[in-house]
Amino acid sequence: MKHSKAKENAVKCVFAATAIICIIAVVAIFIFLITESIPAFRKIGFFKFLFGDTWNPIASDKYDAPLSGTYGVFKMIVGTLAATCGSVVFGGTLGFFTAIFIAKFCPVKIKRLFTAVIHLLAGIPSVIFGFFGMKVLLPILGVFSSNGSGSGLLAVSLVLGTMILPTVVSLSKTSIDAVPESYYEGARALGATHEQAVFKTVVPAAKSGIVASIILGIGRSVGETMAVIMVAGNKVNYPGGFFQSFRVLTANIVMEMGYAGEVQLGALIATGVVLLIFILIVNVLLGLVTSRGKKEKSVKKRSGGFMGAFMYKIKSDRIGKAASYVCAFVTVVALFSIIAFVVVSGVPHLSFQLLFGEYVIAGAISILPSIAATFMTIAVSLLLAIPIGVATAVYLNEYTKKGSRAVKIIRGAIDILSGIPSIVYALFGMVTFVVWFGGRMSVLAGSFTIAIMLLPTVVRSTEESLKSVPDSLREGSLALGAGKVRTLFKVVLPSALPGIMSAIILSMGRVVSESAPFMYTMGSTIMPMPESFLSSGTTLAVALYKLAGEGRHTDEAYATAFVLLVIVLALNLLASFIEKKLNKKLQGDKNAVHSSKRKSFGRKKREGQREN
Repeated sequence: MKHSKAKENAVKCVFAATAIICIIAVVAIFIFLITESIPAFRKIGFFKFLFGDTWNPIASDKYDAPLSGTYGVFKMIVGTLAATCGSVVFGGTLGFFTAIFIAKFCPVKIKRLFTAVIHLLAGIPSVIFGFFGMKVLLPILGVFSSNGSGSGLLAVSLVLGTMILPTVVSLSKTSIDAVPESYYEGARALGATHEQAVFKTVVPAAKSGIVASIILGIGRSVGETMAVIMVAGNKVNYPGGFFQSFRVLTANIVMEMGYAGEVQLGALIATGVVLLIFILIVNVLLGLVTSRGKKEKSVKKRSGGFMGAFMYKIKSDRIGKAASYVCAFVTVVALFSIIAFVVVSGVPHLSFQLLFGEYVIAGAISILPSIAATFMTIAVSLLLAIPIGVATAVYLNEYTKKGSRAVKIIRGAIDILSGIPSIVYALFGMVTFVVWFGGRMSVLAGSFTIAIMLLPTVVRSTEESLKSVPDSLREGSLALGAGKVRTLFKVVLPSALPGIMSAIILSMGRVVSESAPFMYTMGSTIMPMPESFLSSGTTLAVALYKLAGEGRHTDEAYATAFVLLVIVLALNLLASFIEKKLNKKLQGDKNAVHSSKRKSFGRKKREGQREN
């Protein structure tokens, strides 16, 4: 008995230790940013850095000598805010009405297909959005611009808006579906039309979730890097018009990190601090909206539900319905335009040399080394992130009390990790993991960096799966004499396997899709086949960015985009397939258990009747 108790306590301590790793990661990133940026703030001046509108860095500037360059990021702060607002106006509006269409106006036969379209859009890597914007959107917009380039605020808003669209649609639809059916039925009983009931009863009741989805979209816009670089123009200007070149904070870090001097590097890390402040503000707003939404729901339940939200006379319901159909159509067109562009442009340029040939510097291009580096990174990052993420989710769901301080701290750390821009991870990985592994970029340094980024995805997906496991299974196992640990490993985790498998495959897709964290931890130049995990290399996404940006290998860039899209979409489809299969199998197992229980009960009942 004592041995069993000690074993369970040891396992609990292991799970708790893995959960603490999430807190350590957040603290480490904050300490890194603060310690590395304080010298720059002191040398430049905090307010001069934030509100100065001239960015003219000099690589030779040192902390122990007078400054020759100027380091003001205010123009880029304004550019970041303008790009975010533009993306929310486009993507937020489009996503809001598309969510309403899917939830309330979409025919049942195509509803599942439409939802799959949104999931496909969410899986497309950001570098492909940027490539599409550079090759398709900019030439079209260039017709209307005075300089003929088409780059600027409008292009950035359209690209970023399309990127945040799946986030807004998915969360808004979930919030609309969560509104009690009695709200809608009560509105119809009072004489409202279907459109009036939707826009004046259901949608207002879901407003907290809708606002939360837009706030999350804002966080995605603020942190996006590669797609913005490819369509913004990147001159340090105020975004004075739709077609004026400008630069955002994330782009500033990527563009100048490779050759930055001492003070310039500190200023770029300080730029990461500004980005992190933006993300923290977004998280605080999200927390306020979520808590306020919960309070409003409880008030509505006490005050009679739909009566407080319903207004009978409305003139805009038909306009809202029309907007829902139009926005849903635009969403589908956007997805299939991107896919068609990649397929039509990429397939003709696929070749044996590109896919399987040997890479020769200054010679024939081959992406085989990038494919190998990508899968090496996937293997190492999953070996790090999956055990830690699953164990953290188990600790949160199985060993802690709801609302406890430990849970709040760990969840807060996970929320912060999920909101940190990828370029900030790149800064952290470059200064930390690259130094760990001998001061050179390597697959290991990139894998350690991306593993931290994967933790929130793994934790949340696993935790949701654990919550879906019925308590009766746990209670039944414990009643049969199994301990907590045995119940966990023999009953709970096998039942949660579909969600864990989905987390693994989605994490693989995240590794394939990311580019910014790898540019300064693994390498930004296409190289020969990596000899070991300590070798440098480029992932497929980074290879696409380099091939597209150079302008000399456009055909190879098209083919690389096709390969990247196929891999990511295949991983997303595989995740859905495995989840369905495992759910079906688990459901069958549960039905078999219930059937055997009914048969056993019936047999005992008949035996009792015969004895009587």
